[in-house]
Amino acid sequence: MARNIGAACRRCRRENLKLYLKGDRCFSDKCSFERRAFGPGQHGQAKFKKQSDYAVQLREKQKVKSMYGMLEGQFRLFFEKAEKQRGVTGENLLVMLERRLDNAVFRIGFASSRNQARQLVRHNHILVNGRKVNIPSFLVSVGDVVTLKEKSRANALIIENFEAVIRRGVPSWLELDKDNFKATLKALPNREEVTMPIQERLIVELYSK
Repeated sequence: MARNIGAACRRCRRENLKLYLKGDRCFSDKCSFERRAFGPGQHGQAKFKKQSDYAVQLREKQKVKSMYGMLEGQFRLFFEKAEKQRGVTGENLLVMLERRLDNAVFRIGFASSRNQARQLVRHNHILVNGRKVNIPSFLVSVGDVVTLKEKSRANALIIENFEAVIRRGVPSWLELDKDNFKATLKALPNREEVTMPIQERLIVELYSK
């Protein structure tokens, strides 16, 4: 499985936005974005230059790709599928990204980051409707039940993550059953529930050139 193995904190600094790619570390004093709030590399502290429209669009796409842990080929496929659906292409894209299994596992709280959620899925810790699914890009549908494998429920790290998200809350499109370590997708996510600062219009404009 292809994946981005570059330094996560450099991606946050490049986008000038905390993307919360490293879970709890992003909320601590160790967060590199907080300690070095400027771009990476030897020119990172150089004076800001006005960006072209293309550069702004490209950075927006790169930001969303980093946020959801995707490479260009897969992200482009998601965009093409969103474009073929009825409705607004940008919103369709964000809904599809939120429906990815690794994102759902992160939203439920089994993992502290999407990267950690991807590992849980790949290592067979997650069941969908009682069946093992180890494909992070699998799209969950309304009515699907995402469950933590019974043997994994004693894992200290997962328990810690789960307790933290119970305090924070989960999105309204997920119905959490904390006693049974499972959640049901009761509705499709909507645009208002994607709280990260994303301008999907710029991504559509970039791919429409």
